[in-house]
Amino acid sequence: MRGDQLARQWQLIQRLARSRAGVGLDDLAEELGCVRRTVYRDLDALQYAGFPVLSEKRDGRVFYRFVDRFGLGDVPFTTDEVLALAFGEDLLRPLEGTVFHDSIRSALQKIRSALGPEVAGFLERLGQAFRVLPGPHKSYAEQRDVIRTLSDAVLGARSVRIRYRTGRTGARSTRLLDPYRVWYRGGALYVIGHDHQSREVRTFAVDRIGGAELTDATFRVPDDFDFEAYTASAFGVVAEPATPVRIRFDPRFALHVQERVWHPSQKLTPLPGGGVELALEVGGLEELRSWVLSFGAGAEVLEPAALRGAVEAELRQALARYAGPARSRRA
Repeated sequence: MRGDQLARQWQLIQRLARSRAGVGLDDLAEELGCVRRTVYRDLDALQYAGFPVLSEKRDGRVFYRFVDRFGLGDVPFTTDEVLALAFGEDLLRPLEGTVFHDSIRSALQKIRSALGPEVAGFLERLGQAFRVLPGPHKSYAEQRDVIRTLSDAVLGARSVRIRYRTGRTGARSTRLLDPYRVWYRGGALYVIGHDHQSREVRTFAVDRIGGAELTDATFRVPDDFDFEAYTASAFGVVAEPATPVRIRFDPRFALHVQERVWHPSQKLTPLPGGGVELALEVGGLEELRSWVLSFGAGAEVLEPAALRGAVEAELRQALARYAGPARSRRA
């Protein structure tokens, strides 16, 4: 595979750069876990890419090394670590324009600047062999200042005044918040903390914060606040008391459901005919409703009754909309 070839050649580069006396062909084949012919091809590929590979014959054996003036630089990374950094940049691409994505990009640029041009180019090809394409996500380029302010507030335990727009009604308000944690979940950023207006721990979507201003007031996260426990029952981001949920899926969706971890509490039961039943202990029924509806007629809520009724009502409205021919609506 192309990825295996690049990873092996990266290991070959590291090995040649560490050896001033050179390495024999048999030793290289053993260390790289391949045959001599594969090592020959990899050496040719490195030379073609511009790496100054030198071969010397001593005592009837051929040894390979880089010319003396060539250095790999101070690169204390394994192949897996280099790939992980490239993966990390891709994973954070939804946060492009923010301190999170910009920081890992800056770190990778510093690593590349410490390499010679040959190694830097090879590292670029190595990273391109393994890519992560983010799914649907929100854009945070315009929230750069808000995110930095929230980060400073969390790290400095300082209250922050935010201008917030609710998602359901669009109502705007100014609130004083003690931010406990910035949280990335499902392609979106959230901040969790004590909301002085409601006097409760609340979760706010960062993209709905129109502005954030640090105050001089400080706070202390309560000793009994446990982020993991607070979010443990949430199916998405809404923290509500857990309730038993059972959903039956048709055979066409069974494999899709079985292949994924939807929540730590999940239990899967295969059904006759190829279907599957998913049991959960979660809160956030509104988020569950939208998720169940994404399966169309392929999912049936067995319990709780409130969730089943909400899904049924939505499907009835959808059926009424599709009952007749499509009609254009004037604005």
